[in-house]
Amino acid sequence: MKSIKSKTVVFITGAFVSHSCWDEWRAYFESKGYKTIAQPSPHKDAPAAELRRRHPDPAIASVRLRQLIEHYASIAKQLPEKPILIGHSLGGLLTQILVNRDLAAAGVAIHTAPPRGVMRYEFSVLKAGWKALGLFTSTKKTYLMSFKDWQYAFTNGLPLDEQKAAYEKLIIPESKLMVRDGFTSATKIDFAKPHAPLLFVSGSKDHITPASLNLRNFKKYKNSSSVREYKVFEGRNHYVLGLPTWKENADYILNWIDSH
Repeated sequence: MKSIKSKTVVFITGAFVSHSCWDEWRAYFESKGYKTIAQPSPHKDAPAAELRRRHPDPAIASVRLRQLIEHYASIAKQLPEKPILIGHSLGGLLTQILVNRDLAAAGVAIHTAPPRGVMRYEFSVLKAGWKALGLFTSTKKTYLMSFKDWQYAFTNGLPLDEQKAAYEKLIIPESKLMVRDGFTSATKIDFAKPHAPLLFVSGSKDHITPASLNLRNFKKYKNSSSVREYKVFEGRNHYVLGLPTWKENADYILNWIDSH
């Protein structure tokens, strides 16, 4: 019997980018009969260019990860049915946390950031993400990823003009405190607890959340009665949502939802 009966999808945005990254995904899922929601994170309800003009933004800088978790938990709780949660990067981690809190009919973690207890061994993870911690800088000011770092962390392998266009379209300031909270108990998950169906999607070319890190994350789950699956796509970098191949990822996810 099919267990995922929800027709509501909540898309959860990761760090550093605007929630407009989901625009094409929303339209595509809605064409398949789903109602979709892609709410911005606190203090980010403005176009990317406007948010960059506000940098350094003390309002965004003040956001903590627990606040972000409760923001999306509140969205899920207010819906008439448990939604399907689909998150990218930090949004994938939030998806895992909310699935663990039994707030979802299913979860899809795309190139997800790791929760507490999943070790980050890869050099590329450190190289792509350490500046966002803002060590030895004021946490009252936001972090804005440089274009050079964007090229390495998100759009590696793409033509220069596509990298620039994606940067202008999506990059926004981020809270250093929120990034640091990613290493704290705020991200703790009970891996033995029964949970709704959970799909992990990774990419072979991702630097900031590589496939090997996603696989370790997936393997942490221990409840044998709960559905969980792992899929790696060749050639996908962290900009997976906006690549020309994004619809292949979306179709895989839709088929997975339909089959469970």
